[in-house]
Amino acid sequence: MKPAPFFAALSGLVLSGAFASAANRPHLPGNDDTIMVKLPNQVSMTIVARNKQQLRELKAYKLDSLMVLLDSYISQAESAGRKTNNGQVTMEFYPAKDKPGSQAAPEQVRVTVRGQQAKSERVEVFMGKKLGVVIQDDGDGDGGGSVSVRINDDHKADSIKTVKRVAKRQKLTGTDFGIDLGLNTFVNKESYAPGGVEQPYDLRGWGSRYVALRWNFWARTGKNSPLYFHLGPEIAFNNYMLDGNRYFAANGTGNRTDIVQEPDDQRNFEKSKLAVTTLNLPVGFTIKMRDSDHKEVFRIGAGGFAGYRIGAHTKLKYEQNGRTHKDKDRGSYNLEDFQYGVTGSIGVRGFDLFVKYNLNDVFKENRGPKAQNISFGITLCDI
Repeated sequence: MKPAPFFAALSGLVLSGAFASAANRPHLPGNDDTIMVKLPNQVSMTIVARNKQQLRELKAYKLDSLMVLLDSYISQAESAGRKTNNGQVTMEFYPAKDKPGSQAAPEQVRVTVRGQQAKSERVEVFMGKKLGVVIQDDGDGDGGGSVSVRINDDHKADSIKTVKRVAKRQKLTGTDFGIDLGLNTFVNKESYAPGGVEQPYDLRGWGSRYVALRWNFWARTGKNSPLYFHLGPEIAFNNYMLDGNRYFAANGTGNRTDIVQEPDDQRNFEKSKLAVTTLNLPVGFTIKMRDSDHKEVFRIGAGGFAGYRIGAHTKLKYEQNGRTHKDKDRGSYNLEDFQYGVTGSIGVRGFDLFVKYNLNDVFKENRGPKAQNISFGITLCDI
């Protein structure tokens, strides 16, 4: 980057600003005061302010000192840019903080070096919360470029965020972390009557919760492709809480899992659940829709998963004789060890709606209630 065009442009601003005629100023919608300056080297400069007072405020800053600052900052940005792969770097400096008490030091200076292949370079100088100068050089060093200087109150236009957003959009691979929060329900149920004795069962809605911690690796299928591939792993926690005053019980004699109805005159369960922990490997594809500014506005995904049960236990919570009891018993409860199924999701921003359908039964054949499980809820993405 060559600082000479910037120094010439900014010095020309000081020399020409005092002599520019307000009568010859073109009108730009939404701005009250505009000065157009043409320099001898065919570089044009535009100064736009909200009002005349903002233009007068520029006199309070010593631009000769600013030239020295810019020379140092541009050199640092060039040095940092040479250490990157593409030569692009954005750096921020805060002269006012470095020189407390100085009334002339700019509040913020931001320098962006685009690299050797790019044809534009940018320097932003923020004099205060309402006064900023942005110098954009679109030339290629032959004197035929243009420099624009804007003075306005939009100091929140953060080029660093823009650079980060563009870099993230252009990435072909990456990782993220998500949390699934949802509920479980049994589907495709069949009556369960071991030994000819009917054992009714149904899940309690809000008590049968589903939580999963997901680490995703993703890869884009092409530079501008909307299709992304992703895979796990994932740790999932399924809670199956029976409706009514019922609980799951391991029947060692019959080598099965029974559903026991507790008499009302005995224990009254506040909680009665079977908790299952599995380690899964989800895999699938996601299509991300973007608007004209390349911002993601919608996504839809589908895939499958396979996993293995790594733990299970029952938990009973009840009141008895004025005391609260929590009985916890670990075991396999004749649950299927291997899990597999399909998944689907739709989402916007950092939230997805998901559904997860287990294709296998929850319990082993003839060893427990015959049913499949569906989990559904929301996913907190990119945490």
